[in-house]
Amino acid sequence: MREKGRGMETLTVDRKAKMKLPHQPVPIRPAAERIRDFEEVVLSYTAEQAIAEANRCILCPEAKCREACPLHNDIPGAMWLISQGDFIGAANKYRETSIFPEICGRVCPQERLCEGACVLGKRGEPVALGALERFVADYQRQTQGLPLPPVAPATGNLVAVVGSGPAGLAVAEELTKRGHEVVVYEAWPEPGGLLLYGIPSFKLPKRLVHEKIAYLKRLGVRFMTNTRIGQGLTVDDLFSAGFDAVFLGTGANVDAKLKAPGVDLKGIYQASDFLVRANVDHSLLPEAMRRPVEVGGRVAVVGGGDTAMDCLRTAIRLGAKEVTCVYRRTEAEMPGCHKERVRAIEEGVHFEYLVAPVRFIGDAAGHVRQMECQRMQLGEPDKSGRPRPVPIEGSNFLMDVDTVILALGYWPDPLVSETTPGLEVHDWGLITADAETGATSRPGVFAGGDNVTGPDLVSTAVAAGLRAARAVDQYLKTLP
Repeated sequence: MREKGRGMETLTVDRKAKMKLPHQPVPIRPAAERIRDFEEVVLSYTAEQAIAEANRCILCPEAKCREACPLHNDIPGAMWLISQGDFIGAANKYRETSIFPEICGRVCPQERLCEGACVLGKRGEPVALGALERFVADYQRQTQGLPLPPVAPATGNLVAVVGSGPAGLAVAEELTKRGHEVVVYEAWPEPGGLLLYGIPSFKLPKRLVHEKIAYLKRLGVRFMTNTRIGQGLTVDDLFSAGFDAVFLGTGANVDAKLKAPGVDLKGIYQASDFLVRANVDHSLLPEAMRRPVEVGGRVAVVGGGDTAMDCLRTAIRLGAKEVTCVYRRTEAEMPGCHKERVRAIEEGVHFEYLVAPVRFIGDAAGHVRQMECQRMQLGEPDKSGRPRPVPIEGSNFLMDVDTVILALGYWPDPLVSETTPGLEVHDWGLITADAETGATSRPGVFAGGDNVTGPDLVSTAVAAGLRAARAVDQYLKTLP
């Protein structure tokens, strides 16, 4: 079959032959080795492996993988370039639509996105699209660095970006390229937000985040750290200081709390506090957070999402002997990435399904020693569409624990909305914003990412940021 498009030359595609090509397994470190450190777990393809795997792509005219990607990356176009050995061209193809190919290739749940839509997955292994995206982005970084794009002439407009997570960095980069001056405000001591402070190094090396921040600084973006908007400096203050527009990319970083007797005992951590103090160099933390976490021999993590998997795998690396995931539904209802659960099991994590904690019991020193749990059964669907967990009477039992980590989800920080008059919110603090433009109820104020949708993916936050940046650009053109 002959076809054109996506920047490819006219070519013949023998799809039947391609479907017979063997899958190239993505290299991964052995579990016994990787649990001894916080180095990256998944390794990179060789150039030969990358070409062989990309050759498996049958270049579907429908490109369902592209539609499944929140950023709508031109995946067939990139696969064709990789198959020809043009790794730089493929990296640039990704950078046409994504500011984070080296990051999205590592942390996106491709099984639910592009790889889940790959037609080869119906009969066998889908093309390893995430590993290939990561390979070409890394290849470009390592051989020529991150190339600076052209920047439009200065417009004289000044934009404040609140938060330096995926959405905020996407807005900052896009608006700077369009000639606007951008200042990013970050509450943490270093820029990077979720990428730096929320994702463990064994999934996302910190150096990649530092390199991206350095790239943005070279591009012209300014960063103001240790500055929490709403605490001393408000959105209204930003406008009074001369900013023409404000983007709120504050994410969702307030832990959902568990109401249970004994939850305040020593040895019980909220997930964000645990992960930040266990995974981030203490020189990058506020003074009050520099005390290391203390992990006992028996650790329980309550929750079933990707954050819970991060906590479980971190506890293993900190030396815990028994690590158990306690989840009130079954594996079928777990919201996180299947691959992360598989890796957790490989590393020695045990899973207790249909179990929920109801009480924590401490010793004379006030340290948690047992967790009383209750077994559950699944009932009718709740608002999430998943079966509701229903307690089974008389099923309570005790679990011996030394450390408990609560990974029950996140909500946005209410501080910004509480200090910004006229900013509409809903559902426990999510900002009301237009899905296409990010425009909020306040003129000149835009928002996007997890503070609008609730906890979601890096790629969806980047996509929201890029949409909002285009809308901010149009808004600035209307100003006198």
